[in-house]
Amino acid sequence: MSRRASISRMGLSAASVEATDDWDLRVHVTLPHLQSFRAAARAISFLPHQPARSALQGRHRARIRGRGLDFEELRNYLPGDDVRAIDWKVTARSGAPYVRVYNEERDRPTLIVVDQRMSMFFGTVQNTKSVTAAETAAIVAHRVIDQGDRLGGIVFGDQAVEELRPGRGATALTRFLSVLTQANQRLHADAAKVKPMAMNAVLRAVSRLATRDHLVIVISDFDAADAETERHMGAIAQHNDVVLALVTDPTAESLPEQGAVTGTDGQQQARLDMAAEGVRAGVLSVAADRTDLVMGWQKKMKLSVLPLTTAQDTLPQIVALMGGARR
Repeated sequence: MSRRASISRMGLSAASVEATDDWDLRVHVTLPHLQSFRAAARAISFLPHQPARSALQGRHRARIRGRGLDFEELRNYLPGDDVRAIDWKVTARSGAPYVRVYNEERDRPTLIVVDQRMSMFFGTVQNTKSVTAAETAAIVAHRVIDQGDRLGGIVFGDQAVEELRPGRGATALTRFLSVLTQANQRLHADAAKVKPMAMNAVLRAVSRLATRDHLVIVISDFDAADAETERHMGAIAQHNDVVLALVTDPTAESLPEQGAVTGTDGQQQARLDMAAEGVRAGVLSVAADRTDLVMGWQKKMKLSVLPLTTAQDTLPQIVALMGGARR
């Protein structure tokens, strides 16, 4: 029997599932499971040249700018050189046209921010949101290392925030996936009630670590996002490439019209009568408002949003969103 038998289609939390000796990968991830995405992750890329169908290819004027440039030398202008590379001050002093030559930096730091709060321990069809987020982070992490970039991260739950400074190679990847696995496996329906971790506190840590020229990928349901969240996100996006992976469950779009649904915020439970006037509409409105807020940041901040659902396998969704072929 699996550690978690099944997640009720009617429930709004994983509180009703039974615990046994094995891991159900729909509810909790394992390190070997996250490590298994290495080969499949090659189907995507976070470099500037994106497939035409990629969500990162200039949508709403947002695009991945890629690695920065290191200044290499000044040299005489040659026919065919880009005139924008001319250094006019040196040209004026010398009386002959000179251009500035740059090389692409060998790598760039990537910061993957993964939400593993109790609000993410929730699913009604295939995965919990916490599992979809962890799998997404693992896929991205494998690809970042494979591209030769440095990998860092912030993994946060309601009780702890783990900061990992960018590093290279297998060591940085294993460290990140291990921390992510531990945070995911700490999520339990009977966990002690604690005050939810504020998203804004985490974003302040992101601003401190990703000062400029980072790729920042935030994977979350963005629970409790507000105007301050938007300000933090805008400040981060000013000097970095930012991609948001918005993880939702089908209940964000549909709820039964009759019967009762039990919901939890990780601290308290409430029984909601869907037939009562205004209850169903109110629950759907909260979910829709949060989705609209995050999706609206694409235009405001020139960043990219990848909408992910718990109702489907994670990898095919990401490949499709990044313009790759479906497998």
